[in-house]
Amino acid sequence: MPQLILPIFVEGESMITHTVSFEKRDGWIYYFQGGMPLFSHAKEDIKSFRMFSSQLIVNGACRQVDIIRAFGVPAISVKRSVKLYREEGAAGFFQKKRNTRKPRVLTSVVLEKAQAMFDDGKSRSQVSESLNIKPDTLYRAVLNGKLIERSVKKNKSERSIEDSETNQGKACTRAIERMAAFTGQIDQATVSFENLCDVKGGGVLFALPALLTNGLLKYSGKFFQLPKGFYSLYNIFLLLGFMALARVKNIERLRYQEPGEWGKILGLDRIPEVRTLREKINLLSNEESVSEWSGAIAKDWMDRDPEAAGVLYVDGHVRVYHGSQTKPPRRYVARQKLALRGVTDYWVNDILGRPFFTISSPFTTGLLDVLENEIVPTLNRDIPGQPTQQKLDNDPYLSRFVLVFDREGYSPDFFLRMWRQRIACQTYHKYPKEKWPENEFKVFQVTMPHGEIIEMELAERGFWLGLKIWVREIRRKCQSGHQTAILSTDYRAEFTKIAIHMFSRWSQENFFKYMMEHYDIDALVGYDLSGITETKHVVNPIYRRLEGQIKSIAGKLGRKKVKFLDIQLMGDDLNPKKVERYEQKKGELWEEIEFLSNELKQLKADRSKTKKHIPFEELPEEDQFHRISPVRKQLLDTVKMIAYRAETAMALLLRENLGRKDDVRPLLREIYNSDVDLCPDEENKTLLVKLHRLANPQSDWAVKILCDQLNESETIYPGSEFKLVFELVSN
Repeated sequence: MPQLILPIFVEGESMITHTVSFEKRDGWIYYFQGGMPLFSHAKEDIKSFRMFSSQLIVNGACRQVDIIRAFGVPAISVKRSVKLYREEGAAGFFQKKRNTRKPRVLTSVVLEKAQAMFDDGKSRSQVSESLNIKPDTLYRAVLNGKLIERSVKKNKSERSIEDSETNQGKACTRAIERMAAFTGQIDQATVSFENLCDVKGGGVLFALPALLTNGLLKYSGKFFQLPKGFYSLYNIFLLLGFMALARVKNIERLRYQEPGEWGKILGLDRIPEVRTLREKINLLSNEESVSEWSGAIAKDWMDRDPEAAGVLYVDGHVRVYHGSQTKPPRRYVARQKLALRGVTDYWVNDILGRPFFTISSPFTTGLLDVLENEIVPTLNRDIPGQPTQQKLDNDPYLSRFVLVFDREGYSPDFFLRMWRQRIACQTYHKYPKEKWPENEFKVFQVTMPHGEIIEMELAERGFWLGLKIWVREIRRKCQSGHQTAILSTDYRAEFTKIAIHMFSRWSQENFFKYMMEHYDIDALVGYDLSGITETKHVVNPIYRRLEGQIKSIAGKLGRKKVKFLDIQLMGDDLNPKKVERYEQKKGELWEEIEFLSNELKQLKADRSKTKKHIPFEELPEEDQFHRISPVRKQLLDTVKMIAYRAETAMALLLRENLGRKDDVRPLLREIYNSDVDLCPDEENKTLLVKLHRLANPQSDWAVKILCDQLNESETIYPGSEFKLVFELVSN
């Protein structure tokens, strides 16, 4: 018999509707409408509660859903009470009832037949259909120990039938647990696994050890908290990590995934609905918590690999905004060769292209401003293994760490300010001079970060940059004869290392391309807007308009001068009849040139009197904008960074076992989206994950080696006692 769920009477006054309320006082429950008393009964008098709540519903004072929400009682109980009130009135609740209970469905004979069918390997759906028993009734019998369900593998067809026959929604097969979570009787659902075959997309479990190693759940419990409910904090983070690796690029796409199959991967009956998942993420999207969580994970990555954190790549990536709620400033988007509205994300990566953290900026102040005011303070605080002040004092050429960026960061003044903090900078020379003699270049064999050995023709000189700071200039000569110039204030590193670091910067560009294609980092994940600090300086729109007009006039003037020169050169060859027309046209051109020159001169004078940057509060109203709240984006981007680093770690494990290095990540994507068999062993507390065979023997061989390496990690599935064991389906 199911447990009786009593109404919840909280202390103090509580509202049922905006006019009807109740109050618990001295063991009695008092009801009021608009402040006037209506009824009262003892707290233990359930019959009076049911009678009066039904009366409120029948008289139109409230709805059934109001009673369900206010007192936490099941919907079916309220419906039965209302039906009884309408048929028999208030007396029906207090009359002594005859024993009209229906005979038990699960008699000893039925239980014996059901157990025999379970022993023969029949599934729960087959037993339910054969004996004409409701699935919920059979489930309760198994849960209460009246029946023992043998561990028989369920195929996808059987699971599909079970998932579609539930009363609470698609794949909600744990009805009792969900009701217990709804009424607050349990904190979260238990993680349990069934013996299943052909679980769609279950191959993503192969990435679980790497996700956990890269910190997916390490700090989540410290910085985040969810209210009691069916889905726990760990369930949500695991789902987001699995979504990233399975290339479910946004929450909306979960509508087109099979909720029951994904639920089996999480050890649940199904994953949350899209609306529920959005609500959970909104609860997690606290600016302070997300920032501290992301920072703790980034510091953990740096501490784990101090050598990789010693050389850092910094670059901006523009996320174009196509919405209409605000008008962020325009910025140049190199991949589209247009100036478009958007937000710039500044990413910090290591030499292998693995991300550490990202900073989002709605302003167009540029890379140097974000570097100096936001990125460098974070790196000074978090980068491990920095030399002590005593070592820096004893060695005037020693640096704390190295920043590598593109030509946007070229600035002798910035190099000098960074070196005063003993931070080395490295970038391309923005204004290289004439070519160096070829006899200065020598061929060197260098080893790139991923292990490739290549030859480079390199040469080095030193000079004072802008008469402000001494820099090293390293040049690489290509086969075409072109010389690429690099500037560096890293005075201790070998110049071949400097060249390796600079020419490995493409790892970050490849990272952007890969993340856009596979992880959708350009997606708009929220519509919340936030204010902007009014003292923050932004580009003056008047200055920007003057700049655009100057460029336009300068272009027209240049074309007119070229045309005037061509006509002047043609004048010597003209016959006398055309001289008059020639002089007239020449004069008209000269007038236009003078007019444009004067206009250009005036525009430049106006520009010199106009401030390039002004405080945000001084912006004209039509040019002001709001900031697209970065909290939700930062939360999901951090999960995607964890997923990318997990994928990269697995790629490094597989790299030596495949003939073509470019096949590694496609193979991992194939694994993540492959079907698996799940075989839990309650006695030994293991969960065997058996991956189906892949496209070719070489991939199968590589996966077998990967399974051995993953099994050495002895990973425990979060929220359970099951140790994961990975295996490829044998012949």
